Amino acid sequence: MRVLGIIAFALSLFILPLIAVAQNAPQMSFESTTVDYGEIERGAERVRTVSFTNIGNAPLIITNARGSCGCTVPNWPKDPIMPGETSELSINYDTNRLGNINRTIRVTTNEGGDPHVILVRGKVVDKKDGDSVPKKEGNLFDGK
Repeated sequence: MRVLGIIAFALSLFILPLIAVAQNAPQMSFESTTVDYGEIERGAERVRTVSFTNIGNAPLIITNARGSCGCTVPNWPKDPIMPGETSELSINYDTNRLGNINRTIRVTTNEGGDPHVILVRGKVVDKKDGDSVPKKEGNLFDGK
């Protein structure tokens, strides 16, 4: 019986501090972890945003955000996000690259543990012919 009491006491020394820390920690919650550009034309608007909220009980600090390649560049708030506050990351994708968009952004915070992963999806297609230059209808010299 006495051994069980000692074990319970020893466990409480390790578990209670962990519970207290978990209760006073930031927690990032995303509106969506996928940014979908859809099908866009080459050179179209490059920037999209994704919202998140600190649903924890301590200030949230984003320490880093990195795209899976140089064509995907995130920008994040540098100031702490207080509990209950909402903010956003902006994602700048190089829309001059034709083809499917299949990238990721890894967001590291003061939460500890693994980084959050945001998926960036879509497809960049070439501009349709005739959209940028009007058709030739004739001119002054050919009598039309």
